[in-house]
Amino acid sequence: QVQLVESGGGSVQPGGSLTLSCVTSGLTFSTRAMSWYRQAPWEERKLVASITSGVGITTYVDSVKGRFTIARDNAKNTVSLQMNNLQPEDTAVYYCNAWPDYWGKGTQVTVSS
Repeated sequence: QVQLVESGGGSVQPGGSLTLSCVTSGLTFSTRAMSWYRQAPWEERKLVASITSGVGITTYVDSVKGRFTIARDNAKNTVSLQMNNLQPEDTAVYYCNAWPDYWGKGTQVTVSS
């Protein structure tokens, strides 16, 4: 059974930082591309960042470039998302995805003063 479990969400003030983690089990983690998506209230789920298997090429949506960093640890079957200089528009539920269609249940990130 494939499981993805996110953690690390919370509430921070603008300019703050959070690190999300996603622990996976039941799949061959090292061979799968991993991604983080987010869904704000009344919006569709959108891709935030991805990292390939193998050499780990990363891609980011423009709005988070320079602020967010995605990384993977194949030994621990874990993918993380370091988020710096958080802004209110980053408020959303963040979901971990393993290619092609495995999802965690999400973790809430709220940025507010």
